[in-house]
Amino acid sequence: MDQPALEVAGLVKRYGGLTAVDGISFRVAPASVLALLGPNGAGKTSTVEICEGFRRPDGGTVRVLGLDPRDRALRPRVGVMPQAGGAYPGLRAGEMLRLVASYSAHPLDPGDLLDRLALTDVQGTAYRRLSGGQQQRLSLAMAVVGRPELVFLDEPTAGLDPQARRATWELVRALRADGVTVVLTTHLMDEAEQLADHVVVIDHGRVVGAGTVDDLTRTEAAGQLRFRATPGLAVHQLAAALPTGTTVGEAPAGQYVVTGTVDPQLLAAVTAWCAGNGVLAEDLRVETRTLEDVFLELTGTELRP
Repeated sequence: MDQPALEVAGLVKRYGGLTAVDGISFRVAPASVLALLGPNGAGKTSTVEICEGFRRPDGGTVRVLGLDPRDRALRPRVGVMPQAGGAYPGLRAGEMLRLVASYSAHPLDPGDLLDRLALTDVQGTAYRRLSGGQQQRLSLAMAVVGRPELVFLDEPTAGLDPQARRATWELVRALRADGVTVVLTTHLMDEAEQLADHVVVIDHGRVVGAGTVDDLTRTEAAGQLRFRATPGLAVHQLAAALPTGTTVGEAPAGQYVVTGTVDPQLLAAVTAWCAGNGVLAEDLRVETRTLEDVFLELTGTELRP
């Protein structure tokens, strides 16, 4: 088995009497994307900052590309995109990116990155005069221009418009295709669904869910099959023709919901019953839980300070 690009085991971080990270463990495979999810105050930032080598843990171990996160040998091998940006305010965008590129033996082409992230027209603008979205995209370019083996992206598309979000997603996919491991934190569930090979959900400093998006949305989820038809169907007869444990309801009139283990057999049984009873089932669709549904189930729906 390949050595994990990132391995966190029993990680603990305390701030006085507050335990921000309470025994977190997870592994990230090489050339994959991990999405670290959690509400505000869950312990994400502390976990990532320890993995980046910016904070010391109070317990547990972290190995980044097989090394201690504070090992200087990791500097040319790891890219970091902090939310704060990390650029010199007075330096022009193009100058800043080329400066970061000069630290690497085999950097990506800065001009190509500027073009891919729609920054070519502002490369002569001082960082402090860039818009928030432009600063965000430049920070992303700075994190990846050195061809890192592992890159940490903290809310990479926060505040970006739809076009910039798509460009960022395509860059993340290209990084993975080139063998780069990506660890990203995000509050955007669709972003995690689109990009992540593996998801870790943390709350109150602990892992409360982990797996692929498919794993998490299937777990304890019966799923639903919905269709429209003439109001007043004999739902008890339909339920009797379906696998044990399946329920059928009508609400509102003419809108039917079949709840159970949604698989090809259930779909065939529903359509066979409808055909045998002269029922035209319209708008037949399968609905399952989204990652946002899972996130709210695992972490609660209350607003965090």
